[in-house]
Amino acid sequence: MLTILGFAMIATFLVLIMMKKMSPIAALVLIPALFCVLVGKGAHLGDYVIDGVSSLAPTAAMLMFAIVYFGVMIDVGLFDPIVRAILKFCKADPMRVVVGTALLAAIVSLDGDGSTTFMITVSAMYPLYKRLKMSLVVMTGVAAMANGVMNTLPWGGPTARAATALKVDATDIFVPMIPALAVGLVAVVVLAYVLGLRERRRVGTLTLDEALVREPEPETETVLVGAGAGTGAGTVSDGPGARSGAARGAAGGSGEAADGDAGSGGASGDGFQGLDPNRPTLRPKLYWFNALLTVALLTAMIMELLPIPVLFLLGAALALTVNFPHIPDQKARIAAHADNVLNVSGMVFAAAVFTGVLTGTGMVDHMANWLVDTIPDGMGPQMGLVTGLLSLPLTYFMSNDGFYFGVLPVLAEAGQAHGVSTLEIARASIVGQPLHMSSPLVPAVYVLVGMAKVEFGDHTRFVVKWAVLTSLVILAAGILFGII
Repeated sequence: MLTILGFAMIATFLVLIMMKKMSPIAALVLIPALFCVLVGKGAHLGDYVIDGVSSLAPTAAMLMFAIVYFGVMIDVGLFDPIVRAILKFCKADPMRVVVGTALLAAIVSLDGDGSTTFMITVSAMYPLYKRLKMSLVVMTGVAAMANGVMNTLPWGGPTARAATALKVDATDIFVPMIPALAVGLVAVVVLAYVLGLRERRRVGTLTLDEALVREPEPETETVLVGAGAGTGAGTVSDGPGARSGAARGAAGGSGEAADGDAGSGGASGDGFQGLDPNRPTLRPKLYWFNALLTVALLTAMIMELLPIPVLFLLGAALALTVNFPHIPDQKARIAAHADNVLNVSGMVFAAAVFTGVLTGTGMVDHMANWLVDTIPDGMGPQMGLVTGLLSLPLTYFMSNDGFYFGVLPVLAEAGQAHGVSTLEIARASIVGQPLHMSSPLVPAVYVLVGMAKVEFGDHTRFVVKWAVLTSLVILAAGILFGII
């Protein structure tokens, strides 16, 4: 019964948010609360929620201060050179813009943090998508898949969890998987190319001047889910900082696209800048300080010198103090990123209710055991393939911790009984990450859809099929190369 109720709870949640009958926060809280009562454990709801909040509180703290830190780094211009290089490649061609989105997301993902990747990618690419009237779910989908492939880096999380759970070396998992993951990344770029061609056919190919003189977007616009996602639509609202810059852009001046206080969206006679090159928050004299601070922060994260929330707390405080020594300026920067902080932390704590009920009632354990028990005995020698296939739904419907520490050891034990090595099982377990990064239980995805002003249901409806395809490509490449 718990197995059925667990799947029913997840299905109810997904259907309601995809049909836009409930907001994600409301669905993450109310649906598990209802099912907790149906299970007959309503009296323990408070305990489950507190346990869930306690487990996710460090993640919420990390995201809060990471948003402030990297928001300040975007404000002061640390990432402008990378952004300019990508945008120079993109020009005003929708195909190049989508491919550029994949490349930028992949490059920034090297730091191992999804929230950072999405903040930088959306800040850079959002003005182009808006100005060219491109589908914003294409941007969120491509960014999520590129980050999902790169999330398999040893410091990204899943590989380290798999190594810890199975007591093997993370290097022995990741290094042999590099060819398969490289094929997966190429698949994302090829998919971005195909989606970009579809966007090009839909909106047309413009010269730069034509793009700059286009009419500004209305306060609220309907963005087609498009590019193979059917006829569904998502509502996208401009930020409070939106105003027309078309006339100035056509004249060679600076025009601003909708991106609120972040200061992004500038376009000049030389082309789209993505991040306004004249924003008052730039600190060119402190560029190398900010670069070294960021490198030191990421190095400390990789070396695990301190807990990640503590590192970002210290980094945000230091970045604000050095770049904006006056208290009113510090308050202004914090206020500029407050919406993102509140939205993301709210989603994380709401997700804590969902995961707390799933775990506390035992539904997640029953679901995992049922899936493992349904594996036919004849599939034993193919446990690598089975693990790879199971990693797609399991890492989507449960947290990485739940899958890697709860389910993976069972799969590995079953594999060993049939002569399949633990390392093969571990490698197969990470192939579902391109889909996992769009799971409603991943806090970073709310940074992505929130900054892009895309409905979570629209993002889910668009990205799932492409993310599954990317994961299957990685799995097939792993089997073909003899890695899995």
